[in-house]
Amino acid sequence: MPTATSPPPTSTREADLRSIIKSDLAAITELRHDLHRHPEIMFTEKRTSAAVARELTALKIQHKAGLARGTGVLGFIPATGKGAGAKTVALRADMDALPIHEKTGKAYASQSPGFMHACGHDGHTSMLVGVAKALSKMSERPHNVLLVFQPAEEGGAGGEKMCDEGCLSGKVLGTKADVIYGLHGWPDLPVGVVATRTGPLLAATDEFHITVRGKGGHAAYPHACIDPIVIASHIVTALQTIASRHANPLDSVVCTVGSFHGGEANNVIPDFAELIGTIRTLKAETRKSAETELRRIVTGIAEGLGGKAEIDWRVGYPATFNHPEATERFRRVAREALGAAKVLEREHPTMGGEDFSFYGKHVPACFFFLGLRPESQATYPNLHTPEFDFNDEALPVGIEVMTRLATAPL
Repeated sequence: MPTATSPPPTSTREADLRSIIKSDLAAITELRHDLHRHPEIMFTEKRTSAAVARELTALKIQHKAGLARGTGVLGFIPATGKGAGAKTVALRADMDALPIHEKTGKAYASQSPGFMHACGHDGHTSMLVGVAKALSKMSERPHNVLLVFQPAEEGGAGGEKMCDEGCLSGKVLGTKADVIYGLHGWPDLPVGVVATRTGPLLAATDEFHITVRGKGGHAAYPHACIDPIVIASHIVTALQTIASRHANPLDSVVCTVGSFHGGEANNVIPDFAELIGTIRTLKAETRKSAETELRRIVTGIAEGLGGKAEIDWRVGYPATFNHPEATERFRRVAREALGAAKVLEREHPTMGGEDFSFYGKHVPACFFFLGLRPESQATYPNLHTPEFDFNDEALPVGIEVMTRLATAPL
């Protein structure tokens, strides 16, 4: 354990840990299925939060609920035994679901139409409860451990709110964190494999809402109008130059217009058109320059074609940055647990986003990907799709790696 191809335990302590995880695995799996049946989107995770608090109470783990607008939970497990130090390791899980209608056909599929755990946060939460169970059974724990169960990763910046309330500083509970780790189930990786990289792992995720204003009228007389759809079309095309002509070719920038709406009838030129999209970047300086370039392009084209544009720039999550020392410690721990061949190095970041990024603004942080794809399958349903479901086979792998991160030398 955790998988049939994992290396054998190299010590009695490791064998004991895997035995502990195995003894709790049925309960953790059932918890995961229960959370999956009852998905809750950002800041509504009351049932999920109560389930986490109930588990911590049963384990006699000190905790504080009602955080981050009411549904965040923070647990604290103090160090014990000989050589217990003053260091504190924080471990994070997110709890929220998505407004997607499930199509998995599983026996434990969502019972809330239009909502599902399409990103695997039910697995993340269940694994951190599994870590709590494992740690509570250890007679010696060299480090203090903070268990961070946050709401609203999917757009609500719940991680930022947990940080703002002092969940890593010792203000809410326990002691100040020295390092924090988090994970995400990853469909592209096989079960039993983990992957990460030093430096940026996920992108900053800013949004823009653009309203292009023109002068409406009859579609047969465009010369008497200022067509906002034509203007907006030029803007969509020109925005692609932010990546292709403005950014360094060796840098990473994505500019996507995901929504284009203008008008209601085939024979009417509307007064306005709306564009909604996102810009993804990895560097702070690129993030700022991309915003500046977007504003220049949008304003210039709109005015050049006789219209006007209003830009609502919405600051999103920062890039998720892996601290060198925290990441090297993860590699060492993961290799000991899974074997070197199961710990992969990602050559490039992904342009997806994560609000785990906010924790790294306060303490050294490392985020990693946990394989979900069965080795017998060539593909696995993608995140944020109606067919996705967290793979239960990955639960013991994540629990072991996170538990070992909580106990390995710092």
